[in-house]
Amino acid sequence: MNGIRIGYARVSTADQDLTSQRDALLRLGILDSNIYVDHGRTGTNRARPGLREALAAVREGDMLVVTKLDRLARSVRDARDIADELTAKGVALSLGGSRYDPTDPVGRLLFNVLAMVAEFERDLISMRTKEGMAVARAKGHLKGKQPKLSARGRGPVRSATALLIRSEVP
Repeated sequence: MNGIRIGYARVSTADQDLTSQRDALLRLGILDSNIYVDHGRTGTNRARPGLREALAAVREGDMLVVTKLDRLARSVRDARDIADELTAKGVALSLGGSRYDPTDPVGRLLFNVLAMVAEFERDLISMRTKEGMAVARAKGHLKGKQPKLSARGRGPVRSATALLIRSEVP
């Protein structure tokens, strides 16, 4: 491989830190200027600015490097689509330092297994979140979105709205 190495890192929430992924990419030989990131972006959504920029930056002979497959995609379909897009462009994919070879049956198998595990993890997280919200709702701790105006502030707004409605001319 004679091309450049492009790194991609992603965290799902604004509270998470990219430092460990960035450090791992630097250890894998990626220049800091060639690392593209998405902060607070879920892997289930393909519309990620950092990913879009990373995919636009790679050219034939280059390599896209991610620390783990679940940082690239959280579904088998997205992982396959991204890998196929890279392969069609002549771009290699490295997962944590191991090069993915789409022509090798064992490589394809391992890639698909890793993608299935990433999707399974995402599904477990979603299930646990929904269960936790249901428990909180049952205990009265989760009441949904709160009104922007206090009860005191809503009264004048209702009065003004009523005046506007009454003054409308047919």
